[in-house]
Amino acid sequence: MADITDMTSSKIQSSGLSRKAAAVQITFLAVGLIALLLAPIFLYPIFLMKLLCFALFACAFNLLLGYTGLLSFGHATFFGGAAYFTAHAAKEWGLTPELAILVGVLGAAVLGLIMGFFAIRRQGIYFAMITLALSQMFFFFCLQAEFTKGEDGLQGVPRGHLFGLIDLSGPTNMYYFVLAVFVIGLLIIWRFVNSPFGMILKSIRENEQRAISLGYSVQYYKLGAFVMSAALTGLAGGLKALVFQFATLTDVTWQMSGEVILMTLLGGIGTLIGPIFGSGLVVALQNYLATSDFPVTIITGVVFMVCVLLFRRGLIGEFYASRLGRAFGFEHRK
Repeated sequence: MADITDMTSSKIQSSGLSRKAAAVQITFLAVGLIALLLAPIFLYPIFLMKLLCFALFACAFNLLLGYTGLLSFGHATFFGGAAYFTAHAAKEWGLTPELAILVGVLGAAVLGLIMGFFAIRRQGIYFAMITLALSQMFFFFCLQAEFTKGEDGLQGVPRGHLFGLIDLSGPTNMYYFVLAVFVIGLLIIWRFVNSPFGMILKSIRENEQRAISLGYSVQYYKLGAFVMSAALTGLAGGLKALVFQFATLTDVTWQMSGEVILMTLLGGIGTLIGPIFGSGLVVALQNYLATSDFPVTIITGVVFMVCVLLFRRGLIGEFYASRLGRAFGFEHRK
C-alpha cells in the first residue's frame, strides 16, 4: 500500500513538473518569437535574414545528423542547388517568389533522392565520403552549366511580389516573409521529429541492428530522412537567393557543407534550438569581424576548439544536460 502511495505521489509530482516545464518552454518560445518580430527595429534586416536562412539550413542538416545519425558532407549541393533553381525560376521564368522557392525545394528534393539513393548504401565515414564526392561532382556541373553563368553566377534576381500582391523589394516586407518561412520550416521539422517516422529514425540512430531486427526497412527510412533534410535545406537556399538577389558557386562548395556542420556542432546536435544558436554565433562572427584585419576563419576555429574541448554536447546541449535544463524539462542526448 505504501508503494502504491509513493508511486501515485511520484506521478503527481512528475505531472506537475511536466506542466511547469511545458509552461517555461512555451514562455521561451513566445519571448523568442517576439524578439524576432521586433528585431528589425534594432538590427540590420539583411543580417537578420542571413541569420534566419542559415539557421534553417543548420536545422535541416541537424534533422539528418542529430536525429538519424548520418553525417553528410554534401548538403551544400541542396543549399546552392536550390539557390540556383530559385534564382533561375525568378529571373528567367518570371515566377512569383513563392513559386520560385517551390521550384528550388523540389529541385533540392530530387537531388537529395539521387544522392541519398547511392549514399545510404554505406555507413560512417564511407557515407560521408560518398556525399562529399557527389557534392563535388555537382559543383563542377554548376561551374560548367550554362544556366548558372559559371563563375559570374546569377545576379540581379528580382524578389517580386508575394502571391502577386505584397512587394518584397523593401527589406521590411522581405524580412517578415523570411521569418514566416523560417517558423513554418521549424514547425515542419518539429512535427517530423515527433512523428512515428521520427521516432523510428531515433531508434535507427541509437541501434540500427535492433531496428532491423524489429522488421523496419532501415534503408527506406534513411532515404526519407535524407530527402526531407535536402528539401528543407533547399528551402533555406531558395530564401537566401531571394534575400541577396544572386546565386553563386560559393553556395555549392564543400566549405559551405563544412560550415553548416560547424554551426550544428557548436549549438548541439539532436536539439531543435542548438543549430539556431550555433548558426547565429557563426554568422555574427563573420559579420562583425569581416572588416577587421584578423582572419575570421581563425576566430571561428578557436571558438570551435573551445566548444569541442569544454562543451562536448554543444552549447545548448550542455545546457539541456545541466540541472537547470532538466528542471525546465528540456531533453538532452547522452
